[in-house]
Amino acid sequence: MASGEVGGQCRAPACLCVLCGLPAAGKSTLAGEVLRTAALAGWRSAVIPYDDLIPDHAFQAKEMDGVVKLQESHSEWKSHRQAVLQCIGNFLDETVLVQMPNSCQINRAAWEQCIQTLPQRGVSDASHKPLIFLMDDNFYYSSMRYEVHQLARKYSLGFCQVYLHCDLELCISRNEKRSQPVQAKVIREMEMRLEPPNPEKNVWEKNSISLTSMDVFSKSDIQRVMELISTALCNPLSPVEDNTVQSEADRLKCATNMLHQADQTCRRLISEAMKTAGENGVSSGQMRTLSAQLSESKATFLRDLRRVFQEAPVPQEDDMDVEGMVKRAVNVFDHRRKEILLEIMNDNK
Repeated sequence: MASGEVGGQCRAPACLCVLCGLPAAGKSTLAGEVLRTAALAGWRSAVIPYDDLIPDHAFQAKEMDGVVKLQESHSEWKSHRQAVLQCIGNFLDETVLVQMPNSCQINRAAWEQCIQTLPQRGVSDASHKPLIFLMDDNFYYSSMRYEVHQLARKYSLGFCQVYLHCDLELCISRNEKRSQPVQAKVIREMEMRLEPPNPEKNVWEKNSISLTSMDVFSKSDIQRVMELISTALCNPLSPVEDNTVQSEADRLKCATNMLHQADQTCRRLISEAMKTAGENGVSSGQMRTLSAQLSESKATFLRDLRRVFQEAPVPQEDDMDVEGMVKRAVNVFDHRRKEILLEIMNDNK
């Protein structure tokens, strides 16, 4: 691929390439190969390693009753992820470093190392060449990747995704050889929640490919990635139009639909719990208690969920996997449902 081919025809300023998959799936290995190939093509490129930029304490996984719970709703962790994206935005705005509160700080030394070889616009003759950011993280939820997509839209950048498919046990085996391995339980839980790119559900994920993880990636694999990035560079996203009224209408429509789906799912789970209790000989009095407690728990859950939707922006349904978001949210209610059912059945013995 000639260096002038992409830069000469498309003149695209930059591309955000998301590398996603389980820990030890080979993302960093692939990033290194792409980095070297991009340099040969005359592209400016940098790897954005979330593990180096975000402090370990920002993401926590706790174990409850033998089950690992990922703290994906942890506000500090989310703020750090936003800080990474803001640093990229500020670099594109030619301000390089981002001023963030001490409570939400990324590793500045690691960030400076990421961009130390990247001349900013107007600084050198190389600044007109394509600029590639390789986003190296697990990105196991589509919503995490959607945040990167939003940044690409804001700056009219190219956007693409590479999913590293790797056998779970192989990931765990590789991970154990690392100096700071992730707990195997955490990787297993992440694998259960993993949402690979799905262009059929999410139109914004159309520029995605999947690679089978290898210890050494083939020239064909690297070529596929380079062609994917080249396509993204030639087709930068259009910035979001400032249509506040329509955006609010879309947000409310999406939130209403999600609440409706969550309510329907909760009703089904309650019905299943009542059936289980009946099959296990729970008395009629305890059945009434169970029904009342589950109904109260559902009402509390939906009220809290509605408040979250009111306080946080909800993407349009065309851009987001609504089914996946509802499923994750209802997991909170389902956990409480099982606790209530177990308490009632134990009292009935």
